[in-house]
Amino acid sequence: MNQLASADASTKKLIAGLLAIFLGSLGIHKFYLGITKPGILMLALTLGGYLMFGLLWWIGIGFLFLLLPFVMSIVGLIEGILYLTKSDADFDAKYVRGKQEWL
Repeated sequence: MNQLASADASTKKLIAGLLAIFLGSLGIHKFYLGITKPGILMLALTLGGYLMFGLLWWIGIGFLFLLLPFVMSIVGLIEGILYLTKSDADFDAKYVRGKQEWL
């Protein structure tokens, strides 16, 4: 891998990892990597969970829907840690060029 490609992979890895850690439940890191289907799924589950909580909190079961954003946050955190701990070459091959959708 040449030096320019290595720097690009390193930058992509850092940005994707930080997006996954801080905005992981919204799937922003997936959109950044060009992997849209899982990004849409994560965004829909998170927003849907908050919406259902808002609609159903008054009957006492709304809090159950907060599990959806919580789970998506955990997935984002794990993916962010995995992104940041991979080598630049592995990250580039697996997520940038390979477009692996999950973990």
